[in-house]
Amino acid sequence: MFLISFIIIYNIDLRAFDTPNDDGSSITLKWQSNEIFQTFEIFRSLDAEGIFEKISEVDGIETNFRDFNLNPKIDYFYRITGKKDSISTFSNIAGPVRPVVQYFNLSRLPMAICIIILFASVLTYISHARKGKKLFIRKIPALNAIEEAIGRATEMGKPVLYVPGIMDIDDPQTIASMSILARVAEKTAEYGTPLYVPTSRSMAMTMAQQVVKESATRVGRPDWYNPDNIRYITDDQFAYVSAVDGIMVRERPATNLYLGTFYAESLILAETGHSTGAVQIAGTAMPDQLPFFVAACDFTLLGEELYAASAYLSQEPIQLGSLRGQDLGKLIFITVIIVGVLSQIFNWQFFINLFNTIE
Repeated sequence: MFLISFIIIYNIDLRAFDTPNDDGSSITLKWQSNEIFQTFEIFRSLDAEGIFEKISEVDGIETNFRDFNLNPKIDYFYRITGKKDSISTFSNIAGPVRPVVQYFNLSRLPMAICIIILFASVLTYISHARKGKKLFIRKIPALNAIEEAIGRATEMGKPVLYVPGIMDIDDPQTIASMSILARVAEKTAEYGTPLYVPTSRSMAMTMAQQVVKESATRVGRPDWYNPDNIRYITDDQFAYVSAVDGIMVRERPATNLYLGTFYAESLILAETGHSTGAVQIAGTAMPDQLPFFVAACDFTLLGEELYAASAYLSQEPIQLGSLRGQDLGKLIFITVIIVGVLSQIFNWQFFINLFNTIE
C-alpha cells in the first residue's frame, strides 16, 4: 500500500511585525487565506534561504500567532503551512523582522491619563487645604453620634470602651482608628469620663497611650490620663475577645466603640456589648464583618468611611486633600464605566477604540 501525499501551493498572505507595546522579546504573525484548514504549522528561520524550523502548530481557525523569547538584536524570517488532510498550503516568507523594545506601553495611555488626573486632583486639594480653604466633606452620622454617646456615658457616670481592632499599627485601619481615638480621648478628657482602650498588640498599646496622653494634654487635662486604662491583653484573637467581653460585663461601659480591623470576633464583641445596654458605634473596612456590626450596633462606619472619619475629625490638610482628590477620582472612574457600558450598547466606536490595545 502506498500513501500518496499531494502538495498544492496556494497563497497564504503572511505578515510579520514587531509586537507593539512589549519589552522587545516577541514578534506577532498575522495571516489571511480564502482556504479552510485544519491546522497551521509555523516555521522560523534566521535566513530567508536557510532551513526553517517548526516552532508551533495552531488550530485552523487561528489567524495570528505571537512568538516569544526572541533576541532583539537578531532578524527573523517566518513561514506557515496550512494543513488539510493530505494537502499542504504554503505562505509567503515574511521578514526580515526584528523585535524592538518599547519603553512606553501606549495601550495603557488612557489609564495613565486617569492616574495623572487623580494625582493632580489630590495634590490640588491638599494645596487648598494647607492654604486654609474649607473643603466640603459630607457628614457621617456615626461620627456625629460619637460625641453624643460620650456625653451619655458622662451623664450616667460610666466609662467609654474603645476597641481599636486586633491588628498592629502597620495596618491602615489601625492607623485610621488611632486618629479617631485622638478625638475620642479629647472629648472624654474634657468631660472627665474614664476611657478604656484594651489592645491586642503591644505596639498598638504604646501608640494608643501616646495618642491619649497627647489628647489629654491638648485639652488641658493631663491629670485625667491614666496609662493603666490602656492595656495590652494578648495577641491571641479569642483570648483577647474574652478579656474585652469581661471588661464589658464588669465595668458596664455606657458607650462601646469598635473601630479598626475585625474578623470572627466582631459579632462576639457586638452581642456582648448589646447585652449590657451600651450605645455601640462600629467601623471597619472588612466586608465580611460589616453585616454583624450593622445588625448589632447603633451606628456603623461602612468601609472607607473609617478612613474618611480620621480625616473628618483630624482636619489634617494632607488627609482632607487626599480624601477629596480620591472622591473626584472615583467620580471619574464611575463616569468612564458608565460611558463604556453605553458605548458597547450603542456601538460608540471612538470610546471603544480608545481603550483597545494599540497595534
